[in-house]
Amino acid sequence: MSSRLVAIKTLEEQQRSKEPFDRVFTKIMAKHPLSGQDRQLAMAISLGVIRQRNELDFVIAAFATTPIKKMRLEVLTALRVGVMQLLFMDRIPPSAAVNETIIGLGKQPSWIKGFLNGILREISRNIDKARNILTTLSKQKKTNHPGWLVDHYIKQFGKETAFAICNAGNKLPSLTLRINPQLCPMETFTAALQTENIDYKPGTFSPQALTILSTVTVEDLPGFKDGWFHVQDEAAQLVSLFFTPTEDGIYLDACAGLGGKTILLDQVLPDKAIIHAVEPFTERQNLFKDNLKRCQCRQIPLFSETIADYTSHCEIQYDGILIDAPCSGLGVIRRHPDIRWNRTLKDLDQCSTNQKALLHEAAPLVKEGGFLVYVTCSTSVIENEQVIDAFLKRHTEFCLETPPYPENIASFFTKGYLQTLPHQGLDGFFAAKLRKIRTTGERGEL
Repeated sequence: MSSRLVAIKTLEEQQRSKEPFDRVFTKIMAKHPLSGQDRQLAMAISLGVIRQRNELDFVIAAFATTPIKKMRLEVLTALRVGVMQLLFMDRIPPSAAVNETIIGLGKQPSWIKGFLNGILREISRNIDKARNILTTLSKQKKTNHPGWLVDHYIKQFGKETAFAICNAGNKLPSLTLRINPQLCPMETFTAALQTENIDYKPGTFSPQALTILSTVTVEDLPGFKDGWFHVQDEAAQLVSLFFTPTEDGIYLDACAGLGGKTILLDQVLPDKAIIHAVEPFTERQNLFKDNLKRCQCRQIPLFSETIADYTSHCEIQYDGILIDAPCSGLGVIRRHPDIRWNRTLKDLDQCSTNQKALLHEAAPLVKEGGFLVYVTCSTSVIENEQVIDAFLKRHTEFCLETPPYPENIASFFTKGYLQTLPHQGLDGFFAAKLRKIRTTGERGEL
């Protein structure tokens, strides 16, 4: 397969299945591997189409006589791939953008290739006209986000912030690390980067954060095999504030996933503290174990079940529980741009229902005086404030507690919980600390 065909097949399959882009791309690469440069081109075209989809469709609609809604998906996808190269990838000659896209589509009826050829060549001959068309787009269309999501953000944040959040989601993400000071002092790590001529900048909000500026794979960074760091955005690193200062005790990561937050707990909790983890999915369990082993974490028992099943038999009362709740992922669109096209408002409501259930199921495991920390990588009030409000209404034995925080992040805590947004240079992230002030309380409907 050529780079263009891989891009077309990936985008087509991703739109049909709604599977995460990374997973679809990996599957296609396993069947049709490309060399490093060709793979990078296929990835760049694919992600570019996802990030610029509204603008691409607007240009296609202006040049095509057939309405977009009536085009076959493979035809529309090929047009998007071609126009992406013509308008947004200046290093690719227009002739190559057109010819390679049509050739890359493989065996197709002659009328399809003729249709593609006609539109792409017309755009190629009228690049200035195509670019001028983009200037007529409204600010909302230029965000390249679905209308329902932009409207949701406008209602929640106002127009200016809503557009800023969406535009930030179109930018390339940074590679941010959390350095483990117990294994490698920051000075030692930065010296190793300098030796390798790897550019970096220190974190802005987390003292253990460092952003890599050079193009390099994570595995090739110094100290990777020795666990000197793990990949984690600064927003997620701020979860450490919710667990410090903390005394010795027993803690639970109730939604452990791949272990990123578990590793953070291992680094910030006292050495004598005991940590448990719950993760029901086998694939994640294996990666969890690999990640904790690489980062040289303490022994952390992993329970292979849901938090609901675990609660049904657990006799432990925990000092603190972290619920890194499965969510829409709207706060990490810059890292996973396909999320914007895979979600609906109905999905947010379903996430909210599941999140309320998670908190309710974990509540009995918290001892009196202990706490829950609820976090999401979402920017929606439906998954954040509304979930917390519903929980506190149902569980009057808990109250919202704001952790101590440094002055430079005071703007993230204006309502008592942590909320970061993508246009602030961070992932969109929410966290709230819920203190159990007594053993029992009134319980209403979920």
